[in-house]
Order: sequence, then C-alpha cells, then structure tokens
Amino acid sequence: MTRTKLSLAAAALLAAAACSQGSETQAGADAPGRALFASICGACHMAAPPGSAAAKMRTIGPNLWGVVGRPSAATDFDYSPAMRAARLVWDEKTLDEFLTNPQKLVPNTRMALAGLDDPEQRKAIIDYLKTQK
Repeated sequence: MTRTKLSLAAAALLAAAACSQGSETQAGADAPGRALFASICGACHMAAPPGSAAAKMRTIGPNLWGVVGRPSAATDFDYSPAMRAARLVWDEKTLDEFLTNPQKLVPNTRMALAGLDDPEQRKAIIDYLKTQK
C-alpha cells in the first residue's frame, strides 16, 4: 500500500473513531442516522467540532460539523470549482437533493457518492447532521 493510501486509511479510521467518541450531542449519539453516516459517509467525511483533534485531520471530504444551514464551500477545504460556484445553502431540502444525486445538483462535484435512493436513509443522515453543531 502506498504512503498516500495508508494516510487516507488512517484518516478514515481516526474519523470513524472520532464519530464514536463523546464529541456529539446526546441526540446525535442516539440518532439512527449515526450508523448510516459512519458507514456511508464516514470513509470520506467526519462531523467533528472545530478545534478538536479530529477536526484538524485532513479527510477526503470536508468536515460536516455544523453543515446544516451553512453555505456550500464555506469551510477550510479544497472544494471543487463546481462546489465553490454552486452557492447553495445546506438546508434539509438541499441536502436531500444532493444525497439523492450529487452530480445532478452540482454537476462536476468531486463527491464520489452516486446517490442514496432510500429517502428514509437520507432523512436519518440529515437528522443526524442536524445534531452535529
């Protein structure tokens, strides 16, 4: 395995560990979307409070702590030109559209997820993200 792949694998494991620690609200700890977030989103994203050790780690995707209500491409992350140009606000409706089909909402985004067909899974992940603030 190359050094880059090892670094990415280590970052993903640390991000997953951060998700399982006490950095989230009690509602977030109990949210059904927590496990979905970890399994579907956790390889590339984390939801860690600013200033925490986990938040200082670089992952493939941006930290999603506080994403609900935030403008797109608003954090210290190397977003794609498409995402920087999108000028979205990540409310529940927009997150649902993006999770359904990222390329349809933001053509040429770097988001690797093809989309989630199950509306209940999308809702559970969004509900979980709402607690991560």
